[in-house]
Amino acid sequence: MKVFHGIMASPGIAAGKAYVFKQIKISIPEYNIASQDIEAEMSRFLEAVEKATFEVENIKLNIKGNMKNGQQELLDSHILMMNDPELKEKINSGLKNQKKNVEWILIQVIEDMIAQLKLSQDEYLNERSLDFRDMSNRILNQLLYFKQPSLSELDEPVIIVSHNLMPSDAIGMRKDMVKGIATDAGGKTSHTAILARSLEIPAVLGLMDISRYVKDGDDIIIDGNSGTVIVDPDKKTESGYRTTKKKWEKHEKDLLQLNRLAAETRDGKLINLEANIEIPEEVDSVIMHGADGVGLFRSEFLYIQPNKFPNEEEQYIAYKSVLQRLKGKTVTIRTLDLGGDKRVPGLNTIEENNPILGWRAIRFCLSRPDIFKTQLRALLRASIYGNLKVMFPMISGIEEVEHSFEIYEEAKAELKAKGIEYNENIPVGIMIEIPSAAVTTDILAKKVDFFSIGTNDLIQYTVAVDRGNERIAYLYEPFHPGVLRLIQLTIVNGHKQGIPVGMCGEMASDPLATVILIGMGLDEFSMSAISIPGIKRIIRSINVLDAEEVVGNIMEMRSYSEISEYVKKWMRNYFDFETY
Repeated sequence: MKVFHGIMASPGIAAGKAYVFKQIKISIPEYNIASQDIEAEMSRFLEAVEKATFEVENIKLNIKGNMKNGQQELLDSHILMMNDPELKEKINSGLKNQKKNVEWILIQVIEDMIAQLKLSQDEYLNERSLDFRDMSNRILNQLLYFKQPSLSELDEPVIIVSHNLMPSDAIGMRKDMVKGIATDAGGKTSHTAILARSLEIPAVLGLMDISRYVKDGDDIIIDGNSGTVIVDPDKKTESGYRTTKKKWEKHEKDLLQLNRLAAETRDGKLINLEANIEIPEEVDSVIMHGADGVGLFRSEFLYIQPNKFPNEEEQYIAYKSVLQRLKGKTVTIRTLDLGGDKRVPGLNTIEENNPILGWRAIRFCLSRPDIFKTQLRALLRASIYGNLKVMFPMISGIEEVEHSFEIYEEAKAELKAKGIEYNENIPVGIMIEIPSAAVTTDILAKKVDFFSIGTNDLIQYTVAVDRGNERIAYLYEPFHPGVLRLIQLTIVNGHKQGIPVGMCGEMASDPLATVILIGMGLDEFSMSAISIPGIKRIIRSINVLDAEEVVGNIMEMRSYSEISEYVKKWMRNYFDFETY
């Protein structure tokens, strides 16, 4: 028996036989060509693109009717990438300059594009490099007359084990034959993770080397709840997981019964439970898990093409799509949060010694009003198709709020001058994720329509801890008295001014934090969609008066360890079901 630990990409437990899926690596020839052969090589490329496009169109036809929202958009994006005039121009230029065969030129062009994306430390942007590789592999297969194995041909239930799954492989696989997924690479924002969550297939990704260890037919257990994969389990482990699986399935079934019920405390306080999403494909999960709307839609997904910013029309279409699909539910879109450690080719040209405290988010947008205003115009245009809220990230003080609103008003004026319709009354709020913003929320509350507390950054800035540094990770503590005081101050100041206060950081999905946040008076929780039913269950079991008493007690305590132990003990005594 061997145990692997990875990233919890999609919850659930599955057991079965392993199927090791490997893309066969093609040997790419390299040879010189004469000047008179350049046109013929370009014709070969265009013919391969045409055949690869036809292949993707066939995938769409074969899974039509079983296609989840967002999957068609992904396949369409691959078709657009293959037929992009800029790609064709780069291939043509490479042929003329290097006088090498077109397969070799294609690889150079794609690797250069991927290298630029890899400069970014943002997980989502890194994951998008897989789309470029997927697209180029399809063209190469056509150029070299090569047929790769396909997951669409599965004929028995299996646990897929792979180094990584290409987006089109994940979409084209026979879902009814896939019990679980385990990969060496990938993260929570990869296409594989998003698809697995939408199909409720347990998945553990980022396992490093599992595909080299596992053989076809090995017995394997996937535990997406803990990020654990067990290969060749002994009988005791296997029996234990069968019991755990039954409990989990009953737990999930019970929680989903709460979808039609409001997140209302026992003494009648209604709480808004919303979802955080990275890309439009996650809307299915938002609806399935009974979210009241989207509390954080990260708009960075649009900025994935090297050296090419999304234009106003592309952004408008994306925002409009999500608003329409959520049919009147609130969608809070955070304006661009790039820069600093989130490097995107073409945007970041300056190396920074301390990027976490650097040129990022609203600071970047205010220094590039051309990019910022393009996004604001797209948001305004999309606003007539649903219930939109706009949110500015990483605000440190009133000057940034006022400057942001100046550009926002300019965007409105430009649309009005062209006679373009938009909603005049879009709520505009800010994220509270810097201590200077939290301690001046009495000032900021007079300028905005809502606050959303971003605890991921608020904690690291308050306690001076790099949340990516394993050596000091123990200090990254949401129950630190300093963090809790800033959260409470933000809620109090927001309510004094009559504006709602929400939270979109990971703390919002922590069952142990729920009672504290209810007791402090938080109005809205936003989290990953799959966390919503569990948090709703806790909210529906709490009295506000009891929660306020908890807050009164913990705010007198000296340390996060003391607070954490107190809350755990309170939860064990208060609830008759397991909450953590």
